[in-house]
Amino acid sequence: MMDASAERVLEYLTEVEEAAEDILTSKQQIVELDTKRNRNREALNALRDDTSASDKVKVCFGNMFIKFPKSKTREMIQKDQEQLDKEINNLRQGLKTKVNCLNDMQGKPELRGYSLSPLSSDEIRGINILLRR
Repeated sequence: MMDASAERVLEYLTEVEEAAEDILTSKQQIVELDTKRNRNREALNALRDDTSASDKVKVCFGNMFIKFPKSKTREMIQKDQEQLDKEINNLRQGLKTKVNCLNDMQGKPELRGYSLSPLSSDEIRGINILLRR
């Protein structure tokens, strides 16, 4: 049998390990979604650069290819891109809190500048107007 202090250490290490695994899982999900987003971007570019006279393109759904109108295909891919962007941003936001939680568990200070967010287009316009004066 373990004494109480050894059990607390084991419990602490288990919690830290679980938090680290959760962070790694989120990072892997981000990588996978980003890969899919890049494939979609390539498909949109291929549709844009396609010079064939055909109004339909072959689209792969699972293990089948189906002829689909170019406009509908482009629309579907763009909607998928928007959904992927939302999912990636949500995972990145959650990742920040998970990393801060892990740092707290390990007694490390919170990362400085890690919670920064980019300026919006309105904020950039405002800054540019101020700088022109």
